Parts: sequence; C-alpha cells; structure tokens
Amino acid sequence: MAAYEKRRAAAAPVSAGGSGLPEPGRAAAGGGGPAEGSAAEFLMRAGVTAMVREALLKVLEARPAEPVSFLAEYFERLVLAEAAAEPPGPPQRLARALWYVCLAHHSHRTAFDSNAGAAYEVLGCGGRRRAAGVDGRLYSELLRRICQRGAAPAEAAAELLRRVRCRDHEAVPFDVFRYGVLTCCVLLEFAAKADALFAVLGAGDSADSRLCQAVLRALEDALGAGHGPRPGRYLEAGSRLGPDRLALAMDQALQERKLGSSMSREEFLRKATALFIAKVKPVE
Repeated sequence: MAAYEKRRAAAAPVSAGGSGLPEPGRAAAGGGGPAEGSAAEFLMRAGVTAMVREALLKVLEARPAEPVSFLAEYFERLVLAEAAAEPPGPPQRLARALWYVCLAHHSHRTAFDSNAGAAYEVLGCGGRRRAAGVDGRLYSELLRRICQRGAAPAEAAAELLRRVRCRDHEAVPFDVFRYGVLTCCVLLEFAAKADALFAVLGAGDSADSRLCQAVLRALEDALGAGHGPRPGRYLEAGSRLGPDRLALAMDQALQERKLGSSMSREEFLRKATALFIAKVKPVE
C-alpha cells in the first residue's frame, strides 16, 4: 500500500504536464520562462475584463434585436477611438456622439442618461472654449442628425430644432443638451406611432379625411391631458387612445353626412407631429 502511494505521488506531476497546458503561476510549456499569473489575472491586467463587462452592460441596457452585431459595432468603435493618435475632428465626434445617444431607448432612463453623458463628453473634448459645455453648433448638428434617422416630417423636425437649438457661440449645459436630445428621440417615436395609427385608418397612402380628423382631435385631447416635465410623457397620449375611444370617434365621424374626401399619409403625419411640437417647451 505504501509503495502504491509513492508511485501515485510521483506520477501526479507527469499527468498534469502531459496535458500540454501550463499550470497557473508555473513555467509555460516549452521553457518560455515563468508565467505572469493566471488567465484571470492576465485578462484583468490587459483591461479585457473591464472592457467586456462594459460591453455586456451596454447590451443589457440597449437590448438590441441583434446583440452580436451590436457588440461588433461597439468594439469596432473602441478600436477606431484608440487608433486615433490625435483628438478626432468634429465629424468623427458627431458620429460617435450620435452612436452613443442611439445605444439605448429613451425609456431606459438610466441607460439613456449615461449614454447622453458620454455623448456630451465626446462633443466637449478637444475644444478651446472658455466656458464649460458643448459648442452650440455641434449640439444643433447632433439634433439635426438624430431627426434624420426617423420618418418625422421635415417641417416638424425643422420646427422642433428651432425650439430647442442654441446659438452657435453658446456653451450648452448638460441639462439643455439632454433635453434637446430626448425631445428629438421622442419626436421620432411619436411620428412612428402616428404612422402606425394611420395604417389602421385606411389602406395605402390615403384614408378618409373624416376618420383622420376625428383621430387627430382625439390625439389633441390626449396630448392636452399629458402635462409633465419630460417630453416622453406625451407618448402616454397613445395609451389614452384606446380601441373603444378611437372606435367611438371614428363612428361619429362616419355618421356625418358630409362627403368624405381623402387625406394623405404625409398630411396626417404633418398634422399629428404639429400637435406634438406645439407642446414642446422652447429652450430659453
């Protein structure tokens, strides 16, 4: 028995080395010198652990439809940012800030605020301003690019930008920056909801104008009751337009003895978004 235990103890190091993998903290196979630590320690020193953790947090915050593509773009942005030897110019900073504000939906308030803060820092770096804040010109350009990402009518986007933009020479504080970015994001979602609402009213790109006007009146009433400190509160108007209320409004409209004309999708979206723009508080 004692002889068996001695042979077993002597064979243990051989079996461990026979796997071809170096043990943590010991010399690597092939005599390459002492290892610098375990795999976890190596990842920690290289910054990979923190980088992957941050990427996973972004995925959880954004909850994208295609997480793999999201991660690929996320790491590509990191590589491009680290490869730049000098601070990026305004076009690169605008593209990166736009990417940040679109990472998470505005309803995820903590994630959205974090990403808006990252975008604010990106646009604020490399400048020579005396006052703290993002340059008003870059702020306005970012808002314009956000509005271009959706299907909001050009007239609505232009009017919204007039309400929330700042002068080019002004230094925009973060609370104004966040308000402008959030309002543009809400406008895009509001336009998308209005477009989906129009699809219920008719087929194709036109619908009965009586139905459209009835729905617009109901939408205006719902927006009037949606007072709140945040632009996102106006999206709650959609929840007040339940099927029963819409059906009643549409039934009353059809009972009118007027000749029913048609309203185009573009006109309906223009009128619906104008109701939203009228509720936006201008930046002073």
